[in-house]
Amino acid sequence: MIQRNLIEPVSLRVNPHHLWNQQWLLLTVGEFDQGDFNAMTVGWGSMGTMWGKPFVQIVVRPTRYTYHFLQRFADFTLCAFPEEKREALQFLGTHSGRDGDKITESGLTPINSTRVKSPSYEEASLVLECRKLYWNDMISTHFLDPEIETNYPGKDYHRIYFGEIVAAFGAKSFQEDQG
Repeated sequence: MIQRNLIEPVSLRVNPHHLWNQQWLLLTVGEFDQGDFNAMTVGWGSMGTMWGKPFVQIVVRPTRYTYHFLQRFADFTLCAFPEEKREALQFLGTHSGRDGDKITESGLTPINSTRVKSPSYEEASLVLECRKLYWNDMISTHFLDPEIETNYPGKDYHRIYFGEIVAAFGAKSFQEDQG
């Protein structure tokens, strides 16, 4: 298990583009205690401040199994992992939870989170526990760059969710030096 410390969001140190685009994050939604949850690897999103709150923005297509969990539950987690878990993240991003227990097959270990019902993972180097604040659907007529449309050959536009970061835990590398 990786040593994780509580990190105040104001002290969270990340390179957002690298985190989303290169490292990837695991989005998990549901209730750990009930065993009713699903996860998917995500590579698109953002983080910052909205409405005076630390937030993350995630996007999920309605065709994804995880979308249905986001419709049912009020919170989610985003977890980053060391490079040696890349294969597990690849598996979780390319297999559907509709077809079996992909989380067990991935080899990752779900655990209780501290402030949300959605699980986090024992192997995670960063855990962001989030409470949903807002959602909206992407509208293709609002794309200002026509190239964006090429990401949607099936016209399955993402739903956008904003989540307040209510707790963050991470390895020392994710915490800003206070000295």
